[in-house]
Amino acid sequence: MTIFLQSLDYQLWHIIVNGPRMPIRTIEGVVSPKPEKEYNDNDFRMLQLNSKAKHVLFYAIGPNEFNRISSCDSAKEMWDLLEVTYEGTNQVKESKISMLVHEYELFMMHDHESISDMFTRFTTIINSLKNLANPILIKNL
Repeated sequence: MTIFLQSLDYQLWHIIVNGPRMPIRTIEGVVSPKPEKEYNDNDFRMLQLNSKAKHVLFYAIGPNEFNRISSCDSAKEMWDLLEVTYEGTNQVKESKISMLVHEYELFMMHDHESISDMFTRFTTIINSLKNLANPILIKNL
């Protein structure tokens, strides 16, 4: 996802990571939000990038995640909520990897199992590991 967003516009990724830059003005040393009627082209571009980043994130997620993030004001808020969701997913992924490695290490042909069935079962374990794990782990098996 990171590379995809950066390929669209590197500033999209910057806005997702750091949050949008809201237009401000300084009058006599006092910083305040800039009224919309004073926005310049760069201010509109920065606000548009936040909307564009939100749009990309909406299309990249499923309906369950959409309901959780649809009320967020910034792409950064959305990303932070999604990140919390996928940290839990990473824990599940690590558990599956651990279970598959255990199956691989204890792999043997069952009684009354054909060679074809055994090979299919072995291939399923290997393919599942390839889909879940780091390629370095697979090379070390």
